[in-house]
Amino acid sequence: MSSYEILPVKTRILTHNDDIVKAIKEYCQAHVEAGDVIAVAESVVAITQKRAFDIQEITPGLLAKILCRFFPVHGSLANRYAMQALMNEEGELRVLGAFLAGSLAKVLGKSGVFYQLAGEQARLIDDFSGTMPPYDKYIVFGPKNPTAVAESIRAELGCYGAVVADVNDLKRAAILGVSKGVDAQLMSKILIDNPFGNGSEKTPIVIVKNYHKS
Repeated sequence: MSSYEILPVKTRILTHNDDIVKAIKEYCQAHVEAGDVIAVAESVVAITQKRAFDIQEITPGLLAKILCRFFPVHGSLANRYAMQALMNEEGELRVLGAFLAGSLAKVLGKSGVFYQLAGEQARLIDDFSGTMPPYDKYIVFGPKNPTAVAESIRAELGCYGAVVADVNDLKRAAILGVSKGVDAQLMSKILIDNPFGNGSEKTPIVIVKNYHKS
């Protein structure tokens, strides 16, 4: 995907007091052109939607402490606080049922069943090691209505399009929300090397230059 120029945009730390569309306009307006696509990290969108929770507000129960031990250490659900937050959001019975069904399915050679049954947040939740300070001590859910957010960004900035993306350093790039006319699969490939910087870099927004050439 080297034919596309990717421009990371440095911002201040965006918080629950920010409006994501206004913040993107503030930092991107001087750089964006009609053929560009703006991509924003899903965790930042969620934070501005007040979907981040201090771990001091979460008390992991016995079930969360047990279940988290069965998940890969590099995943968010290996964190007891994230597991408890998921159960708070989706319900303990649903998460437990998904875990039991997923465990049985694994024995039968089928993976991914837990994430299919435990609710959308099971695959979107971020533990506190994956986001920017001060939110490195928060559990962050996935954003609400990411496609609507992408459409709002496109309309406000006058660019070709926008996406809300969940990207990590493990070569995983999922497009959660995409405005009309933008190819989500292509954007996933463009962003696969994770150009975002959600830590000290403070570049949670990138502009894909000349995505659409008239």
